Amino acid sequence: MQTFAQWSLDAIREEGAGLSWLEEQRFDWTTTLSQALGQILEGKVLIIITDEKRKWFETYILSTINSVSVERPLIPIISVESLYQHYNTISGGEMIDLLDDMISLSYSDNYFFWYIGKGDDKRADLAKRKDSSYFWIFDEDFHSAFTLKSYDPILDIKLLQLFRIFNASLNATMFGEVDVSS
Repeated sequence: MQTFAQWSLDAIREEGAGLSWLEEQRFDWTTTLSQALGQILEGKVLIIITDEKRKWFETYILSTINSVSVERPLIPIISVESLYQHYNTISGGEMIDLLDDMISLSYSDNYFFWYIGKGDDKRADLAKRKDSSYFWIFDEDFHSAFTLKSYDPILDIKLLQLFRIFNASLNATMFGEVDVSS
């Protein structure tokens, strides 16, 4: 079975020159992605959170990852707003604690967050509290995160490219083509 790092490199190269930027960051990419894929394979619920500027991308992910054309088992993925529709009004640690407790009780700690957005956005606070969270974070170095620049003129294109590779990686791991632990 192929290592995840090698499979990722091959997948990036198959996409062509448009993904050469990701080849340069592939070690950060494969390290963080393999942890997230491992959690998905364990059956954990994926709770997606984005900053306000990336709400369009959250909608895209939610409508695409389990589309009818996908020929794999469905992934348990939900948005944080589907759990608490007033998420944008949360301010302060006590309310985040209450929401975190509610999610922990609901999913018996069998979940993780996927945050996409600026690191200094208050919407990141909940995900930053959980060590198992998966991050595509902008303008901040954060442990176990894949970092991007919010001022990149082709950021939206890069996000779509990353999701395409994410989805291909998910398929490869679910169908045993690659071992994410290697």
